[in-house]
Amino acid sequence: MSTTTRRVLVTGAHGFIGKNLVVRLGELPGVAACTFVRGDSPAALPALVAQADAVVHLAGENRPLDEGAFAAVNTGLTVALCEAIAHKVRTSGVRVPLLLASSAQAERDNPYGRSKRAAEQAVAALADATGNPCTVFRLPGVFGKWCRPNYNSVVATFCHNLARGLPIQVNDPSASVRLVYVDDVVSALVAALESPTKGLSRAVVQPEYAVTLGELAAQIRAFDNCRTTLQTDRVGTGLVRALYATYVSYLPTERFAYEVPQYADPRGVFVEMLKTPDCGQFSYFTAHPGVTRGGHYHHTKSEKFLVIKGEALFRFRHLLSHDLVELRTSGAKPQVVDTIPGWAHDITNVGTDEMVVMLWANENFDRQRPDTVASKV
Repeated sequence: MSTTTRRVLVTGAHGFIGKNLVVRLGELPGVAACTFVRGDSPAALPALVAQADAVVHLAGENRPLDEGAFAAVNTGLTVALCEAIAHKVRTSGVRVPLLLASSAQAERDNPYGRSKRAAEQAVAALADATGNPCTVFRLPGVFGKWCRPNYNSVVATFCHNLARGLPIQVNDPSASVRLVYVDDVVSALVAALESPTKGLSRAVVQPEYAVTLGELAAQIRAFDNCRTTLQTDRVGTGLVRALYATYVSYLPTERFAYEVPQYADPRGVFVEMLKTPDCGQFSYFTAHPGVTRGGHYHHTKSEKFLVIKGEALFRFRHLLSHDLVELRTSGAKPQVVDTIPGWAHDITNVGTDEMVVMLWANENFDRQRPDTVASKV
């Protein structure tokens, strides 16, 4: 079995995308990341390139104090890197796949845009002169964990501020922004590293999202509000999933946990955990030995019970036939018990210890229309 390690040089490794990429590369077998970071001398590039099997060029200036830094870093550093790669190709015949993270701003005639466009041209010239595999990514706004707030990402700023109860400013709610998620950027970079093609190619990151600033602010506010309302958004796919992961990553450590309502009576406690827009809610309850909970029926609502501690006796009675059904479950052997519309039901703690039961209901509890009718089993 080969023990060869592939070395990937990452410039800008301490930046937002760089941090995420270096972590991902560390997860890949047989891959090692070497780094070039702010403060390192461009004179070190030839030696680094000589040891590298591929290069991901992320280093750049976004908001320098002196506009001259745009050309010096975004263009100048790229030129120096291309010269180091060209030298290796000429002297050893070994090509070094190069990925350049450019910007959608390269289409604009401003100092930043011109510097990124010149960097792309340097990479294209390297590919044309040597056949070296070079891939250019023109990235729109990138968001995700570890992005610096109050710098160049509106998503980072919104998430950081709202997670801390600080105000945000939306000058034009109708203004649209183009966004890609950092995990998708990193996946695209890794895929390009794994399948280099000779010469120059251009790549895009998918999916790309378009959203207005007003929609963005409202969505991130909703994430913050769910800790109070317990009402979560649909955070399992797409932009909302990525935004939610980003928002949570900005929570200060003192907000990693939050309290939820607890309702206690002599039988035990009932605690609501989470409510969804259209898939019901999650909660749990406890019962002391000998205590019976329930004693009602539903017309439409259905529930799933899972005893995670203790021993339970479930009883069911059909409202019309009065047929009786009994089921015993315990935390020792996990088993989900459904409640059935049209059957009165209850649950009794038949053990000697406290019983703890997880509960999912297919709809959120509505005090005006509870669909819960008292009825003894």
